[in-house]
Amino acid sequence: MAKASEKTVLVVDDEPDVRNFLAACLEDAGFKVETASDGVEALEMVETVEPDLMTLDMVMPRKSGIRVIRSLREQERWAKLPVIVITAHAHDEMGSDSIKEFNAFTSGLRPRYTMEKPISPAKLVTAISEILQVEVEDQADGDSSTTEQAAIMNMLKNTDIQTLGKIKDMLSNK
Repeated sequence: MAKASEKTVLVVDDEPDVRNFLAACLEDAGFKVETASDGVEALEMVETVEPDLMTLDMVMPRKSGIRVIRSLREQERWAKLPVIVITAHAHDEMGSDSIKEFNAFTSGLRPRYTMEKPISPAKLVTAISEILQVEVEDQADGDSSTTEQAAIMNMLKNTDIQTLGKIKDMLSNK
């Protein structure tokens, strides 16, 4: 079985905090990770990065997740690239049309999984490991809560001061 460190995942999300969080979770599991901030950048990066799998936000500026999948499936080279759609809009008005479009795709065009935000790092890593048939790198203590804490700490380190202030305010209001 291949190792996670032999596989590259392209994380595509227009929200920097989400992108950094997902990247940190996957890097902690041993995957090589590249990121893109929207669908246009993702399609450009696919050609140079040659990912083994893509995580893809559904609602993004410039090119939506559904348009990215359509573009990928039109190219023989990328037609079978595994895609995991990660969305916060699976059950709201903003994403309902996209979900209907995904479900209308023939089975060969559909994404492998659709996951709703907030994402559990363990579930994401497990899904990617199963799709790519890889072993995840051993964690220092194998504790998933420690992995989640490390991912959160990494995300916080890369977050601007205004966002940190909003997080602090939200937590203090509970």
